[in-house]
Amino acid sequence: MKIIKFIHCAKGSVYTFNCVDYDGTITKGGYSTSIVVNERYCFLIPKSYPLASAGPLLCAGITVYSPMMRHNMNQPGKSLGVVGLGGLGHMAVKFGKAFGLRVTVFSTSMSKKEEALSFLGADQFVVSSNQEEMRALAKTLDFIIDTASGDHPFDPYMSLLKISGVLALVGFPSEVKFSPASLNLGNVDQELLPEVLQVVQKKLIQEMVDFCAANGIHPDIELIPIGYSNEALERVVSKDVKYRFVIDIENSLK
Repeated sequence: MKIIKFIHCAKGSVYTFNCVDYDGTITKGGYSTSIVVNERYCFLIPKSYPLASAGPLLCAGITVYSPMMRHNMNQPGKSLGVVGLGGLGHMAVKFGKAFGLRVTVFSTSMSKKEEALSFLGADQFVVSSNQEEMRALAKTLDFIIDTASGDHPFDPYMSLLKISGVLALVGFPSEVKFSPASLNLGNVDQELLPEVLQVVQKKLIQEMVDFCAANGIHPDIELIPIGYSNEALERVVSKDVKYRFVIDIENSLK
């Protein structure tokens, strides 16, 4: 079991948006017309890379890229399971294929099958409630990236890992339960932080951006004007988005 360390700021945290700054003003983050940022927190986006795609990389992208690199999930020929096919999951599939992994997508909905196989290029699709298909994959996976935030059982996925396999949890369910006996089948790396709270090295984020630019990896997004934000939030709740909304601030402010 991995212990997560939290960073303590003596002056208290100031978030980039909707937070009171040290001077008493309200931070507006990406909705600002201008913002001053220390160069330590900036990243170089290659000119060839579309800016609209860069934003999701720094959120969903690094959330899955970080544990994949930390646990050596970039070994061609190895097998990766991706639980859930949302904003995080679709990036895990893209990274997995770029690393040369054999990728299996697990979903609760058969409606995601065509998307997973034909559009994202996954090698296999399994409905997680299909016990026969799940049993057929017992002890076959080297890695699993679990991106599902809804509450779900973990033992079925643990049973799919090879000896010393790794399961990285990057979703945010309300609780995590599994039988201790499942630990005999592999190692569990539990990253129990939502994506917005994860702290990773700047070097790794820049590495991910450069890797995506070099390999033509782009998050699938829907670019919207700022006036469409309320409708977009309603669509997020109804799960009607593939896979990230990105607000076109530049044109919205004209």
